[in-house]
Amino acid sequence: MDEEIRARRAACTDTFLGNGLVPPRELLASIDPETEPDTYGDGGVVTELERHLAALLDKPAAVFLPSGTMAQAATLRVHADRRQSRTVVWHPYCHLEQHEGQAHQRLHQLVGRRVGDSERLIGLHDLEEVAEPIAALLLELPQRDLGGALPAWEDLVAQTRWARDRGAAVHLDGARLWEASAGYERSPAAIAGLFDTVYVSFYKGIGALPGCCVAGSDGDVAAVREWRSRLGGTLFALWPGAASALRLLDEGLAEMPARMRHARAIWDALGGVPEVRVVPDPPQTPMMHLLFAASPETFRENARRLAEETGLWVWPSGFATGDPAVVRTELSVGRATLRHKPEAIAEILAGLCM
Repeated sequence: MDEEIRARRAACTDTFLGNGLVPPRELLASIDPETEPDTYGDGGVVTELERHLAALLDKPAAVFLPSGTMAQAATLRVHADRRQSRTVVWHPYCHLEQHEGQAHQRLHQLVGRRVGDSERLIGLHDLEEVAEPIAALLLELPQRDLGGALPAWEDLVAQTRWARDRGAAVHLDGARLWEASAGYERSPAAIAGLFDTVYVSFYKGIGALPGCCVAGSDGDVAAVREWRSRLGGTLFALWPGAASALRLLDEGLAEMPARMRHARAIWDALGGVPEVRVVPDPPQTPMMHLLFAASPETFRENARRLAEETGLWVWPSGFATGDPAVVRTELSVGRATLRHKPEAIAEILAGLCM
């Protein structure tokens, strides 16, 4: 974000994106003043959060880590070390493949194997084309780069069964598990029950300070905990992020059904706005991608004018698509979105195309 855009954002007073323009003082206020600190990840609120998360997902244990990049690669390393393969099967848009500098390969000697087509969800037929032994299958729920799409529940069950039948572990990239829970209308524990290990994030949909957990068996979690230390993630004090997560987790999870309904209402309101298309159509979770019939220049100028004239912050620019007359954005439905009527959001979105 360049300085001009940063200054524009700082001058805005409202938004309907995600959990909103949350200033640092509000994030810090999510930490209970009576929080009991940990020491190097042991005891206090860190242990309390780990136990709470394990119970929420109905897993024997959980471990708190400072980042998902550290957490997921380490978890997959643990699965590979227990098996006769270094290969992990995942979608082409897998976060480890796209955004982590190939850390899985350079730090953990893992081999990522992409299956299926980048513009659709993995299907069982894609997995059945894999002949080599694999250490793990990684599935992301929902698939963020496809607008928050979810496989049908019976497809998900079949895919996890395929991996287990081959002796492989099944790992869930559940950075947005809370949104997937609303989309499936199933508890987080019901979804987690299909997986050996589950990664969850606390700063995205929940809106807490950065931090995450991995939940699974006692043995897998203990091994991930050791890797946390080896990778420099066992800080002297991990309590700020853990305290913020513990304070906001249940509240955010309870709000997800309302966010799901609001996402569908926004989609419905956009039915009369042909310049804006929703992906997937309709939304399957409390998030969606939006395709605007506008050039990148038109979109940027409209977003700038909206911010300067009304104080409403939206995306400063859209992502390019294969069509120079279409840009793409991602709308996560959060606490800030709920404060805005779907019809008003649809009207603003239409205005970004003019």
